[in-house]
Amino acid sequence: MSPKRGDRAAPPPVNTEYDIRFASSSAADGWEELARQASTNLRRAYETIRANPRTVTAPERHHRLKGSLANGAWKGQTHERWQYEVTTGGRIWYLIDDERRTAWITYAGTGHPKVTD
Repeated sequence: MSPKRGDRAAPPPVNTEYDIRFASSSAADGWEELARQASTNLRRAYETIRANPRTVTAPERHHRLKGSLANGAWKGQTHERWQYEVTTGGRIWYLIDDERRTAWITYAGTGHPKVTD
């Protein structure tokens, strides 16, 4: 999604950081809702994912999904799917694209993704 006037500017990744991009408009909208409700936690999630999308320093909040949710497809390739728990209910799901050094946000929202219900 291309930035528009009034959109927030994100700094480019440097050195070994991953770029963070939205895979859909709904993920971008959910991100904005998380920003309104839990900006500090969202910033922590952003910095963690950007620095190392596979870090397990807080496994209760940040981990790879399991079973049929462990992988997801993006642009014809299969990637690992991870989750960051931003708040008690708020989640970010993303795919790790090592080739592009990008974390593709597939879900962001203040509630559990419907697929887990």
